[in-house]
Amino acid sequence: MAAGNSVTIVPLRRELTTYEAAEILNVSRPFVIGLLEKGEIAFRKVGAHRRIPLSALLEYKRKTDAIRDEALDVLAAQAQELKLY
Repeated sequence: MAAGNSVTIVPLRRELTTYEAAEILNVSRPFVIGLLEKGEIAFRKVGAHRRIPLSALLEYKRKTDAIRDEALDVLAAQAQELKLY
């Protein structure tokens, strides 16, 4: 908030639409649907609509962020070894 960014507070039990999930992950809605259909994120169907528990989405985001951070650390180490900095 101090940096001027908006903050939203929602209960962890809240369910999200695929559109909302895509906004949080900063990806397209079809990409989110693909993740759901592959079983990478838990969801349930309400009629023809998919609902994603916020906790499941945040867990997926945490895991992918950790993988990304690890890959970046490896690349940075390789760049230092090769004196590419």
